[in-house]
Amino acid sequence: MSRIPLVDLKASYARHRAGIDAAMQDVIDNTRFINGKEIAEFEAAYAEFCGTAHAIGVGSGTAALHLALAALGVGPGDKVVVPAHTFIATAEPIDWLGAQPRFVDVDPETGAMDPAALKLVVDGAKVVLPVHIHGRPVDMDAITAIATDAGAQVLEDAAQSQGAEIVRADGTVVRAGGYAVAGCFSFFPGKNLGAFGDAGGITTNDDEFAGRVRRLRDHGRTTKYEHLEVGYAHRLDTLQAAVLGVKLRTLDADNQRRRELAEAYTQRLQGVGDLRLPPQTPAQISVVHHYVLRTAHRDALLAHLGARGIGAGIHYPVPLHLQPAYAYLGHRPGDFPVAEEYANACLSLPIYPELTEESLDVVVSAVRDYFESAGA
Repeated sequence: MSRIPLVDLKASYARHRAGIDAAMQDVIDNTRFINGKEIAEFEAAYAEFCGTAHAIGVGSGTAALHLALAALGVGPGDKVVVPAHTFIATAEPIDWLGAQPRFVDVDPETGAMDPAALKLVVDGAKVVLPVHIHGRPVDMDAITAIATDAGAQVLEDAAQSQGAEIVRADGTVVRAGGYAVAGCFSFFPGKNLGAFGDAGGITTNDDEFAGRVRRLRDHGRTTKYEHLEVGYAHRLDTLQAAVLGVKLRTLDADNQRRRELAEAYTQRLQGVGDLRLPPQTPAQISVVHHYVLRTAHRDALLAHLGARGIGAGIHYPVPLHLQPAYAYLGHRPGDFPVAEEYANACLSLPIYPELTEESLDVVVSAVRDYFESAGA
């Protein structure tokens, strides 16, 4: 039985093999392992891609959030608002800095931070940290207005949304990571722009902020042996920058291919069973990092697809407020009901630029077969 993976990293490497191998070999041949020229080259290219003045390469998406929050002055006693539906990396750096996450419920259609819910919890927060979840930006106009009125800064978690676009109320378009004071990206291998290990980046238009982040990522140093402040070992590896520089060249085309595949899924699954398909949001243009549908039959459908060799997945089955790591906050089931419903019903289908029409048809047929056979 042939298998259709949720993410196909082998196919991605095969498509970029010649460029990646040459770029990595050049780093190895010249032993530019730390702070090699490939980092600055990738940073310049990624800043141009995002439409920002600066891009700073760092060791991971989690490191990006850690550094950005630190550069914003988050510390002991501060509150940072994060959505209950996201990967735990969104919240972890808040605790590292001695601050505390304040969870907020999500929009029932998109799974992203709900501006109406944000109004209820934003007072007293230092930072609001929305997540452009599954590749779709949040409503940044609404969230920024609410945060600004409350005296809070806004930081974008754009880990899943390289190239996603936000249409402002005035009609101008900005890319994820270019709206707020800064944007934090993950280049984990499975992301739309993925490295060969952990890697991340921060974008900003603020020169002073960028300077501090660059210093903090490299032990707080100003010269080789002079350190202005206590920093971190959060540098981007040169080998990872070399890989990213090659793959960035096709990212716009790859994101467009993801949109085409998502549209094909939506057209062919419309009206099937009780499926709730990803919404169309013209003001938030997704790069479809995940194609997430929802159904009351999620677990049975997941098992059915697995038996057919189809690698569906769940992003994410346990909301943050119910994670054991956050039991200290005292939340209970029912505190964030929309996030809980989303977590219980969401299912991600395979999507990546190398996915063929034939494979997509196999996935669609398997989903349809489940509902026809189950009478659901």
